[in-house]
Amino acid sequence: MNTLATTSPPIASPHAHGGAGVSVVMLKVMAALAPATLYGFWLYGWPAIHLWFITVFAALLGEAFSLRLAGRRARPVLLDGSALLTGWLLALSLPPWAPWWLGAVGGLFATIVGKQVFGGIGQNLFNPAMVARVALLISFPVAMTAWVAPLPLTAAGAPGFLDGLMITLTGVPNLDAISSASLLGHAKAELSRGVDLLQSLSADHLGQYLSFTGARPGSMGETAGLLIAAGGIAMIAMGIISWHIPLAMLAGIAIPAAIGHAVDPARYLDATTHVLSGAALLGAFFIATDYVTSPNTRAGQLVFGLGCGFLTYVIRTWGGYPEGVAFAVLLMNTLTPAIDRLVKPRIYGRNRKGASLPL
Repeated sequence: MNTLATTSPPIASPHAHGGAGVSVVMLKVMAALAPATLYGFWLYGWPAIHLWFITVFAALLGEAFSLRLAGRRARPVLLDGSALLTGWLLALSLPPWAPWWLGAVGGLFATIVGKQVFGGIGQNLFNPAMVARVALLISFPVAMTAWVAPLPLTAAGAPGFLDGLMITLTGVPNLDAISSASLLGHAKAELSRGVDLLQSLSADHLGQYLSFTGARPGSMGETAGLLIAAGGIAMIAMGIISWHIPLAMLAGIAIPAAIGHAVDPARYLDATTHVLSGAALLGAFFIATDYVTSPNTRAGQLVFGLGCGFLTYVIRTWGGYPEGVAFAVLLMNTLTPAIDRLVKPRIYGRNRKGASLPL
């Protein structure tokens, strides 16, 4: 019997294990995202369903291609769910009736350039889905802002399976006849014309846009606010994410919006409008909370979330694009390493610089 092996002290402290691997976490996130996605399918019909499948498939294809190119086995990585979730989030941020190539290019770009170029899961500096969204928005601004009013799956005149497939594959005939602006896009266009927002956006108009039922132009991830928020709260309850980033990000949007609206309500939208419109809720609960690209400490997460929210408001208000969530998250992703270095808990017996305390 080797007594040395049984009596030697451990070389490291024992650690508790939760047993939740990557695939388990991804499945829980997708479960939280599923109700809003299914509602989006119903709200925008078959074209949105086809685009979602194309985007997800392209993301998986890009992941498999990159892994095989690197000489790694693709199957175990594909089964962890990270590429599927990346494609899923990207699909929710696209116009529901966008052409197939937009989802295909975006899905491939997300996993190849946004993720695998950095070394794969856990190594990427930026959120892959937002990298792809920003690349698409810069490269194809017209296609990325071609919103349509909701046309529920069971509504009269809604495209069926084959008609929806033709819309996705060949484009929408006479898109200008059915296209509509999002609230943020409409507000920015009106301001550029010098129109008073209090006159342009009536209470009824705002009520339609801010309805939690999602019956307004936008992406699937923007329109089902109640279900997005419910999914996010469920993730907090399950311990998948903490409340720090979502609450801080929403506060980072709401506080400057409230101040701006109080100063000049004719020019600046109010806090409720900013929080409930665009991708604010999706960004706060499902995008900014990405484990890999956000800070590790609770204090760091508060700083990160506030930065995401504030930059979102700044870009929406003074930037060239009506929506700023993707840009804000990517900008704060670049600061995550610095936040982790500067905002960290003090080790017992050492000062915040890591030096031993005097005896």
